[in-house]
Amino acid sequence: MPRYLFLQRSVPGRTQRPSPAQMQEMFAAFNAWKEKFKDRILDMGGQLDPGGKVVSASGATDGPFVEAKEIVGGYMFVTAASFEQALEVARESPGVMMPGSSVEIREIREMESR
Repeated sequence: MPRYLFLQRSVPGRTQRPSPAQMQEMFAAFNAWKEKFKDRILDMGGQLDPGGKVVSASGATDGPFVEAKEIVGGYMFVTAASFEQALEVARESPGVMMPGSSVEIREIREMESR
């Protein structure tokens, strides 16, 4: 079955700190979503720390860059029979309901053995 990489993105400065009540609602929605799609979520992945390095042939530089319009804040691996099923998982994710947030979906191409 195909596997997909989900990249959680957000726009810097667009998110507000949720109240404790909002946090409880978010955790409840997240846990319900996770339970609904538990057979499709291969690895919950995790949040990414800000910063890091970008490596190229000319060396390593700090990243992500200030001029970036979006920041990748987390990732997850999902399995689904089709891209449309992967879209369903992402559309129902509580993370896409927050202002400035989105999920990028990329199918993981299987390596051919020779």
